[in-house]
Amino acid sequence: MSICNQCEQAHHCTGCEITGTTTGICGKNEDIQSLQEILLYGLKGMAAYASHARRLGATDPAVDAFIQEALFMTMTNVNFDLATHLEFVLECGKQNLRVMEMLDEAHTRVLGQPSPATIKEGTQGGPGILITGHDMVDLVKLLEACKGTAVKVYTHGEMMPAHMYPNLRNHPNLAGHFGDAWQKQRSEFDAFPGAILASTNCVVIPKESYRSRVFTTRAVALPGCVRITDDDYTQVVQAALALPPCRENVIKTSTVGFHHSVLAANLPALVSGVKAGQISRFFVIGGCDGAEPGRNYFSDYAQATPKDSFILTLGCGKYRIRNHEFGTLLGFPRLLDMGQCNDAYGAIRVAVALAKEFNCGVNDLPLTLVISWFEQKAVAVLLTLLHLGVKNIALGPNPPAFVSPNVFALLQEKFGLKLTSGDAKKDLATVMG
Repeated sequence: MSICNQCEQAHHCTGCEITGTTTGICGKNEDIQSLQEILLYGLKGMAAYASHARRLGATDPAVDAFIQEALFMTMTNVNFDLATHLEFVLECGKQNLRVMEMLDEAHTRVLGQPSPATIKEGTQGGPGILITGHDMVDLVKLLEACKGTAVKVYTHGEMMPAHMYPNLRNHPNLAGHFGDAWQKQRSEFDAFPGAILASTNCVVIPKESYRSRVFTTRAVALPGCVRITDDDYTQVVQAALALPPCRENVIKTSTVGFHHSVLAANLPALVSGVKAGQISRFFVIGGCDGAEPGRNYFSDYAQATPKDSFILTLGCGKYRIRNHEFGTLLGFPRLLDMGQCNDAYGAIRVAVALAKEFNCGVNDLPLTLVISWFEQKAVAVLLTLLHLGVKNIALGPNPPAFVSPNVFALLQEKFGLKLTSGDAKKDLATVMG
């Protein structure tokens, strides 16, 4: 016995006297239910990107209209047609492409033209603030609040790509980067002595040992932590000044900032390398990471890639591979960090540019996409890739639970979507032929 999603009455899901249907949950069989869930997850991810863009001054009425129409379509007794649901799912991918384009343009307009930057990882002596999440506006506001103080600001997780923007990295209070991916917060935040600001999603319930040092922004809220809703981070700075200082402990330096515009500027060299047989393949390995077993697949895969290939990475999935040594190729690092999951648009731009240079389709390029999925932004990006007709994407480590067998079979038939096997070397050997 359950509550029917369509008529809101309690009954077994074998039929409904109100709607007269006998399949699934009042006609919303598992495949339609699956497509609705895919759409809803995609809309959530797209809304997150759109929120970032709006805070940077970029909006599009057509995107807002689609979000309204798509949410309306999922309401009770509106749409029972499978084909229309798939149409909305792919349209979500199209609209998300526009949102990511807006966000990319807004980041560059507000924060400056991205370029590679070498950053210090670890801590430096003095009071410190650690900022995690994705929202660059929060970092701008935090740095403004730190102006004239001795407080050093460190990025964490998905905030690391902030260092590729000159208007941020040139700020005297931005010191470097501390820590790894979001799922390591409980140990890393415990080890960081200063104040902590959580700006967007990918937060973890804090330990009691550091809870009093954590601040959140707007929609982000954690039990026992101070939530700031007006973009005034003065109290975060004051907390940092009152807390024990960080000690000098710079553990390494690393290079970030291979934005799509940077790769576009070097496109002739990359194209020549392919034609001369110096570059065998490009791999996009990244996405949204999680903590469950099996995600070592991505680090195994990256380490097994041939030494004459490049790895483009982005999102928190890069933390699975960025601590390994991949060497250089044609004067470039083999591992090219393109930025946040918010910067997935950049990988699309690079693929399209390469296809244009080789006068072929994206699916004909020596390009392999191995995408880790975890949350709603990853779904939105996947839908964008499907909208663009990108085929043979390997998705892992596990099949999305909200995708029914029939819907997955449809996506396999239409787009060649496949799951990683769990054996990285075997999958790589198949790709390399």
